[in-house]
Amino acid sequence: MGLKKKSTKKNRVWRWSHVHLSIFLLSISFVLTIFIGAVLFSFISLNIPDINSLLKYHPPATTIILDRKGNQIDRIFTQNRFVVPLEKLPEKLPLAFVAAEDARFFQHQGVDAWSVIRALIHNLKSGGRGQGGSTITQQVARALLLTPEKTYTRKIKEAILAYRIDKVLTKKEILYIYLNQIYFGEGAYGVDAAARVYFGKEAVKLSLAEIAILAGLPQAPSRYSPFKHFDLTKKRQAYVLNRMAEEGYITPTMARKAFKRALLWGAPVESDEDSRYFVQYVRNYIQTKYGRESLYSAGLTVHTTLDSDLQQSATASIRRGVAKWAVRRSKKSSQLPQAALVAIESHTGKVRALVGGTDFGKSQFNRVTQAKRQPGSAFKPIVYAAALKKSFTPVSVIEDEPIILPGAGSGARWQPQNFSGEFYGPTTLRSALVHSRNVVTVKLLQEIGIEPVIKLAHDMGIKSKLHKNLSLALGSSDLTLLELAGAYTTFANLGKRALPVFITKITDREGKVLESWHPVQKRVIDSETAYQMTSILKGVIEEGTGKNAWGLPQEAAGKTGTTDKYRDACFIGYTPEMVCGVWMGFDRKKSLGKNETGGRACAPIWLDFMKSVPAREKKFPVPEGIVFLPFDQETGVFNPTNRDKSTWIPFSKDRLPWVEREIVTQ
Repeated sequence: MGLKKKSTKKNRVWRWSHVHLSIFLLSISFVLTIFIGAVLFSFISLNIPDINSLLKYHPPATTIILDRKGNQIDRIFTQNRFVVPLEKLPEKLPLAFVAAEDARFFQHQGVDAWSVIRALIHNLKSGGRGQGGSTITQQVARALLLTPEKTYTRKIKEAILAYRIDKVLTKKEILYIYLNQIYFGEGAYGVDAAARVYFGKEAVKLSLAEIAILAGLPQAPSRYSPFKHFDLTKKRQAYVLNRMAEEGYITPTMARKAFKRALLWGAPVESDEDSRYFVQYVRNYIQTKYGRESLYSAGLTVHTTLDSDLQQSATASIRRGVAKWAVRRSKKSSQLPQAALVAIESHTGKVRALVGGTDFGKSQFNRVTQAKRQPGSAFKPIVYAAALKKSFTPVSVIEDEPIILPGAGSGARWQPQNFSGEFYGPTTLRSALVHSRNVVTVKLLQEIGIEPVIKLAHDMGIKSKLHKNLSLALGSSDLTLLELAGAYTTFANLGKRALPVFITKITDREGKVLESWHPVQKRVIDSETAYQMTSILKGVIEEGTGKNAWGLPQEAAGKTGTTDKYRDACFIGYTPEMVCGVWMGFDRKKSLGKNETGGRACAPIWLDFMKSVPAREKKFPVPEGIVFLPFDQETGVFNPTNRDKSTWIPFSKDRLPWVEREIVTQ
């Protein structure tokens, strides 16, 4: 009995000592852990990034270029991302990501201890680092402030940053950053870009079924890609829907219906092939004005004037026209010339279509805006308009006869020739322009002077340097097709020049308007002179060198242009609503071939394209100051007795020949 009591007492002493020892060891371990943790924390903290950058979240965003109807024709980015406020997303969308990625997101303080423990146990069992236990906040820290390397040091940094972020930002702010930052695969950053890539729509329009697909992607975008592994995508979608139901965000019935719902995938978003020359011009403008960084990362929205339907027609017309040329010349495809087209709305200056060459993939050089070529006789209307501004009328007569003028070199002589090689004697201005008489045009320039023509050309929008000699009359100065077509808006718009415009509005990612377009018109010539020019240029199509452009349901006017040895051919024509310029030639300025004039090579392309332009206005408006009188257009003789066979020519009431003036005043 006494032995037993002694033994019990001894056991109690041993147990008590053991408890003290355990407490001591645990205390030492705790102190050491705190000490080591503090040292490690201090060591790691020295290299932990500052979180202040998150306070002004401004990630790279996609710039989009839209046509006149708001359809996307191009996107430009370093990271394909569209930043969207949380309040503009579907209500269930953020909750789907919380359910799938971080169920305790609204309870923890950036780091979820239970998730870390579960991940640690899993990794110890598996012998690897398969699960990270990262919260949404930790993912934000990793995506924006850390490298993606899988190390315990990075995980500790990540946890520290997540805790700090949770103290500084609200849960909504963290979700806003997360949903706009994370990568979804297929080049899409952020939920809105992902919605566009996978479903061809903005995130605000997503259904619950589509939301669940996207919410399942961040864990492994490539593994769960619906474009590559649809079976795994559906399994992941089911997981997300079930988690949403478990968390009470949706009902089980809603989950089942969403899982069964058919999915329609978006088509690959690429640049509009037909509009690449137009887009290139717009890109260059933005980069020059706002800088390359803004072009690729500022998330701009660029509203343009491009009509995609007309652009498609323009591209097709150019290709058909070049093919028709090849048939005529019996040339192989390697010998095809280049061709270009620009269409400008006459009243506003809006560029509705632009084709800078036959194949953008082979040559990005824009022959509408960059190439300077001689316009030939297409420049002549500017000379005649300058003459009509003075004392000349459409029936003023100039003798078409041989002339010899000083040439460019010392002692050199220049003898202008008509295209036919013949001379036609007394010729009216109207007939001379309709039939493109070179000699009459040169003599007309002699009479009115070079400076008034150059000034008028500049007033009409031509900025290129013009030769100050008589060869100017025949279009010897190099111009761009855009300059020349833009100048013709003066005639189509009753004397007011409409500046060509490509962009109507540019907004930043917040919707702030950076610039907007307003109509810019400048009175260049009076409306009566402009209408007289239109009347003459109608004759070019109806009976002159531009007959191949005849055939539209509305009135049309225009002028052909052909340069020496057929190196360049062009046709600039217009209807009451649209000015269109077409050019054809080789970049190395070799001949297109004998008789490949503007009327033969370019007018058919012009007509082919213009047939696709809606004809809302059928006739050119007639100014109040215009009177029509019957004349023989060839001789300029007033012919009141045989009015049926005369041409009814428009005159300004203020500028009438003496014969008409007497009749009008009687």
